[in-house]
Amino acid sequence: MNPLDYDKFRAAGRIAAKAREHAKALIKPGVRLLDIVESAENLIRENGGKLAFPAQISKNHIAAHYCPPPGDPTCAEAGDILKFDCGVHVDGYVADNAVTVDLREGPDSPLSIASKLALDNALAIVGPGVAVCEIGRTINDSITAMGFTPVYNLTGHGVSRYIIHCAPQIPNYDDKRKGRLKAGQVIAIEPFASTGKGYIEELGKAEVFMVSRNPKTKDHLPQRLRDALEDFHRLPFSRRDLARFMSDKEIEPAITLMRKRRLLREFPPLVEKPGTRISQHEHTVMITESGSEVTTRLD
Repeated sequence: MNPLDYDKFRAAGRIAAKAREHAKALIKPGVRLLDIVESAENLIRENGGKLAFPAQISKNHIAAHYCPPPGDPTCAEAGDILKFDCGVHVDGYVADNAVTVDLREGPDSPLSIASKLALDNALAIVGPGVAVCEIGRTINDSITAMGFTPVYNLTGHGVSRYIIHCAPQIPNYDDKRKGRLKAGQVIAIEPFASTGKGYIEELGKAEVFMVSRNPKTKDHLPQRLRDALEDFHRLPFSRRDLARFMSDKEIEPAITLMRKRRLLREFPPLVEKPGTRISQHEHTVMITESGSEVTTRLD
């Protein structure tokens, strides 16, 4: 990786961290989730970044992928635990980070602390040559020591230019099948701590999408849709993102057309059993020759 690549990863990380902390401060009872994510997305654009994926804010037993649709009236409530997750890219170089706010138990929430402690402990050992299973073991042990369960079927992941998920996967448990970290890799580590069994499933209407291939002339996509997909660079997008390029009445026909052309991948919310509470914390880190550098920490 050349110095310019590192600088762009750093720039994306600074913007993502600002957006994360901005959203964290907005999460209060009675505030609409839609207002929180749109405010954070506006901050990203105002600071010179672009969305690596639509900002998401997931309540309680929803671990991830709740992205408020246009007009969503859902509000944060006093008993909620909320995970805010956002991604930024600068010229394609990606940063991904997340934070939890527990409106029931406050900043000293043991469940929130469990995922944050797991992340901090994992970052303390990250570097070239470190076994991925050691990172997973550290996450697992940190969470279970506090009486909670890691979410086993969600993982951290590599990021790259215009790619939000790539090798290596970083499981939240000791998976001995995984290899070792290498200098030049950039990874997002994201422990999830749960009061439940630690297994999520897809449930509900998808609001996060990706295209599975580049559109072709024979797909006969409307020009405004082609312009939108070109702007997304095959990164994830939402209905709200499409609304920047087309009218409200054009959005659902566009999604239907992409389904018919087998262009569309859909990502519904990821949930555990209702009544379960889940926390998440996440940072992006560059693996260097001499160690590691977290790009999404604020000084």
